[in-house]
Amino acid sequence: MNELIKLENINKVFGRVSALKNINLSIGKNEIVGIVGDNGAGKSTLIKIISGLLKPTSGKIYFEGMKVRWSTQKAHSKGIETVYQDKALVEQHSISDNIFMGRELTKFSGYINHKEQYKETEKLMKEMGFTSKLLSPESTIMVCSGGEREGVAISRSMYFQAKLVILDEPTTALSLTETKKVLNFIKKVKEKGSSCIFITHNIYHAHEITEKLVIMDRGEIVSEENKEDLTCSELMDKMIEIANREVDEVVY
Repeated sequence: MNELIKLENINKVFGRVSALKNINLSIGKNEIVGIVGDNGAGKSTLIKIISGLLKPTSGKIYFEGMKVRWSTQKAHSKGIETVYQDKALVEQHSISDNIFMGRELTKFSGYINHKEQYKETEKLMKEMGFTSKLLSPESTIMVCSGGEREGVAISRSMYFQAKLVILDEPTTALSLTETKKVLNFIKKVKEKGSSCIFITHNIYHAHEITEKLVIMDRGEIVSEENKEDLTCSELMDKMIEIANREVDEVVY
């Protein structure tokens, strides 16, 4: 599998606190990777490094084999889209408006081409597997369920041909039915040829949808496993063992 992005010996220090320690991680093209760990494990800091929101204190980042000096703008231009927990959606606006917000389709006159945006949104919603007959491109975000809102955010990334979609806790506080919708949306990301990083506390969701599982603890990657090599129960046991391990040195 070709590497899409590779982190090499990444460290991130905030004052006297070492948030990330010697992180080595690669994400392949068309691969779904789950990153799991308790609060404070370093998951959020890691995805901010990958998305360019934070600069590493030391280490190297490679994208499609080329060393890069990363920034939010550079990562975005290379096709890295991050969907944070707030999803950055405007509730009073339509699904179509939210998908194209900031990147509107325009006519020759310069005015927004709402008709074309609705047409593209309808096509995208079908491709991504929206099943509710009550939703249309004109529906406002406020009538969407939690899972459907996640789907809108993911669809926005896919329309603009994201190579890597980073999802930050997308199933938090969702019902079983809504969680299933989100997991199906993630499957669509892979079907369309893109990669996905799935950040979650829920090992059951991670085990169901991912191909590779990365376990983080106190700023370190302590285990990296192929999903087929361990059951969900074994993953749980491994995480408990990791959480209870003694750390010889704590860096402040």
